Amino acid sequence: MARVLVVDDDPTVREVVSSYIRAHDHEVVEAGDGESALQTMARRPADLVVLDLMLPGIDGLEVCRRLRAVRSVPIIMLTALGGELDRVAGLELGADDYVSKPFSARELALRVESVLRRSSASAPGLPDRLVDGDLVIDHPRRSAVLRGEGLTLTGREYDLLRYLVAHPGVTFSRDDLLENVWGWSIGDRSTVTVHVRRLREKVEAEPSHPARLVTVWGVGYLWEPAAAAALGAMRDGAGS
Repeated sequence: MARVLVVDDDPTVREVVSSYIRAHDHEVVEAGDGESALQTMARRPADLVVLDLMLPGIDGLEVCRRLRAVRSVPIIMLTALGGELDRVAGLELGADDYVSKPFSARELALRVESVLRRSSASAPGLPDRLVDGDLVIDHPRRSAVLRGEGLTLTGREYDLLRYLVAHPGVTFSRDDLLENVWGWSIGDRSTVTVHVRRLREKVEAEPSHPARLVTVWGVGYLWEPAAAAALGAMRDGAGS
């Protein structure tokens, strides 16, 4: 059983969403504004936060930013249907998933289950420990260490990194990654784009010229093994 914080200023939305999540045997706490949400998390952190972006006082984006500054709790955003800029901003701040309003409470509850499952369980077929040069991923600890320093990753960033490193040299489309990392059969591909950009900022020496998490133009992304990345850097250096 997980503890889920539902943050929305509409009491009807909170009631409906909470009832569906409780039906999956989770504990649910509610907050009607950003300040209350932050106070609740400070007193007793939840395992997942469902967060509306349009909140009175401290808005959802600022709540997301403050939570991300101190913890890696999974966050699912609730956004207006046409709020693409807000969705991207939330993903840039580290939200793991989003659902657009109006939404199905049942769909949201299933998204909650998906995020909780992926944040606690080992993905089938992937080893618990991965080593690629100076990068070590230890799944029982859900940790990633690069050049001896621990990486601060959101749940989805960790899942994405682990999946790619487990399949070195394999090109995945954004649809492939949505299905295998997010568990979506369909979804907004920009979610993958934003997470790749954030991940590059944490694993690449030069994020604007990635050597490990590379783009295969017109297809998708692949993880370049450390040895191949180093050889490519040497060739580039020799060419210059």
